[in-house]
This record gives sequence, C-alpha cells and structure tokens, in this order.
Amino acid sequence: MDKSTVIGLIVGFVALLSGIVMKGVTLSVLLNPAAILIIVFGTIATIVIGFPMNELKRVPKLFGVIFKETKLVPDHEVIKLFSNWADLARREGLLALESKTSEVNDPFLKNGLTLAIDGQNADYIRDVLTEEIDALEERHAGGAHIFSQAGTYAPTLGVLGAVVGLIAALGDMNDIDKLGHAISAAFVATLLGIFTGYVLWHPFANKLKRKSKQEIRQKTMMLEGILSVLEGDAPRVIEQKLASYLSMAERKKVLNESGEAGLGKEA
Repeated sequence: MDKSTVIGLIVGFVALLSGIVMKGVTLSVLLNPAAILIIVFGTIATIVIGFPMNELKRVPKLFGVIFKETKLVPDHEVIKLFSNWADLARREGLLALESKTSEVNDPFLKNGLTLAIDGQNADYIRDVLTEEIDALEERHAGGAHIFSQAGTYAPTLGVLGAVVGLIAALGDMNDIDKLGHAISAAFVATLLGIFTGYVLWHPFANKLKRKSKQEIRQKTMMLEGILSVLEGDAPRVIEQKLASYLSMAERKKVLNESGEAGLGKEA
C-alpha cells in the first residue's frame, strides 16, 4: 500500500468536509445526483472519447500502481550486485556470470546480462536496452496522460454542471427560498469538478510520473552497470559511476561502505 497516496486522500477529503461544515453547510448538499452524474460520467465520457481502447484497458492496472508501493530493488543493492559481478568477471571471465542469470528476477536486467554473456558488443546492448527504456517511458507517460486529461476536463464539466443548475433554478423564480436553494445546489457540480480534478486526477497523474521516473532512473543505472561489467571496469570504478545516480547523501553512504569493505579485505 502506498501510504502517501492514502494519507493524501484522507487529508484532502477531511479538509473538504471540515471546510463545508465550518462554513455552516450540511454535508447532505454533496448528495446531488445530477451534479455527480455530470462530473463522474462526463469525465468518463471525455476520457473514453479521447483515448483508444487499448490504452483505456490499462486504467485498472494504473490504479494499482497508484495505490501500491513500488517494489524497486534498493539502489545500493543494485550497485553492490554489479560490483560483485565485475569482480567475478575480472577473475573468471564473463561466462562465469551465466550462473547468475537464474538469480535475477528483473526481466530488463536479465536480458542485458544475457546479451553481455552471449558476446554482443556494447553498442548493440546499449541500443537494445535504450529502446526498451524508451518504450517503457512512453507507456508510462501514456498512462499518466489519461489522469492528467481527466484533471483538465473535470473542472470544466463542473462549470457546465453549474450552468445547467442555474438554468433550472432561474426557470422558476416565483419562490425565492427555493431559488436560493437551487442556486446553491447548482454550484455543487463546480465544487465536485474542481475537487476531483485538482485533488484526485492531477495528483494521480503526478504520482505515476514520479514512479515512472524512479523506475527509468534505475533501469538506466542497470544499463550503465551492464556495460561497465562488459568493458571490464574495476568494481570500485563501477561503484563510483553508478553512485552518480544517487543523491549526495546516498552516494557518500554507498562509497563509504564500499571503502570500508575494501579496507577490510586488504587487512
């Protein structure tokens, strides 16, 4: 479970409902079937019209990505893995890594390692894995774009709902009390449109983009690690190269641990 998504949703709904109550408005005003119909089904309609069905089939999976914690291998473990592989390859040759492929669960990493063991040159491996990264990034961007577009349409549909409500309210102005209630209800659609657009759909799109960026960064790190092992770089060199993908604090920690381990071996 992605805690930040859940916490954000709870805080968002609590803020909205608390604000409504503090303004002296009853929560029952939100139970406006017409407004809900326009916002919910209107947003769904715009997305269905705007995207091909093969992309829309991924929406349930995208919700899973949003609400589930991304299971990426910790970066320091990736660096340590390549350092060990480099040490083994320098001592026994690349073919010694063939026994390690069965231990790799990541399809991208396994494919890259297999290409290196099969004797493919660095340019070919870089081209193949870069294409795979680009395809992954494009697929992720397409999923985020669906939610981004929903966030763009929902507030506008809220205005549309308010206009429909005002038309109905102003159609009968004989009863002033009913008129005020009808105008108030008309703006519920605007409220729902803005809330869903800027508290749900746009943040969901941003969460997908951030998770995609993390995965792409690690895949790029793996690509550089594979090429470094293929070129016969020393373990320490690979650690320094891959640590450049980390934050300064993480980089210092990884390199310090590596240095301490190296001193221990020499002793």
